[in-house]
Amino acid sequence: MKKYLIVLLFLPLFNPASQAQYNGNNFSFGISAVYTTTAKVYLNPNSSDITLRNRYFLLEDIINPSIDIRYRLTEPLIVGLNVEYMTKSDFGSTLRVFINNTTAIINVEEGFNLIPIELSLYYQLPFSTESFKFLMGGGGGYYLGEHIRRFGDAEVESVETKAAFGIHVSLSMEYLLRENIGLKTEMKFRDPQFNLTNKYTKNTVNYQGGTIRLPQEQFNSKINVDGVTFVLGAALYF
Repeated sequence: MKKYLIVLLFLPLFNPASQAQYNGNNFSFGISAVYTTTAKVYLNPNSSDITLRNRYFLLEDIINPSIDIRYRLTEPLIVGLNVEYMTKSDFGSTLRVFINNTTAIINVEEGFNLIPIELSLYYQLPFSTESFKFLMGGGGGYYLGEHIRRFGDAEVESVETKAAFGIHVSLSMEYLLRENIGLKTEMKFRDPQFNLTNKYTKNTVNYQGGTIRLPQEQFNSKINVDGVTFVLGAALYF
């Protein structure tokens, strides 16, 4: 008896007639605004001191654009490719430097650039309607980025980047305004982190009337985008 109950419960998930159509369209192209709550920049990720190793600079309220292309494999299954360009920096981090042969602590701008490339598989939930589509998704991502640090006229460049691979899960809803135009919202959970090797682009920098001699040794950092991601966009179906 239990076996029959299980079959009855899951039968609608595999019944094509129960799935809402996209008006015969198999492809979609979307443009979205992406909001991520938080990210962290670890300034000494390889330190032997656990306190320094776990110390980070927090970045909040990250907004960036994204584009995605989706293709319907079967009635309930959709595969999608999403690409974003994320950049965020802020003041508040401090750095100990030598200015005119004396030690000083200065404020610097810290942040990162990041390009997430994510491949997802979406399942259209059976209670979707002709106008409202509810999707549950998951997949993997490739994340490539660089460290931002600025003060005075000095910057750093990332000379070695260890790209990150990660997984993500999401819940989303699409509303069809017309048969080929829709709005979509999404909530995504992901936790990419990647390690960087950086160096300053010059030997000295002028800062508030003084001269700072910059170390030429390479230094390490780590970026972790651990916040919840919210997406709002529009899509064209064809």
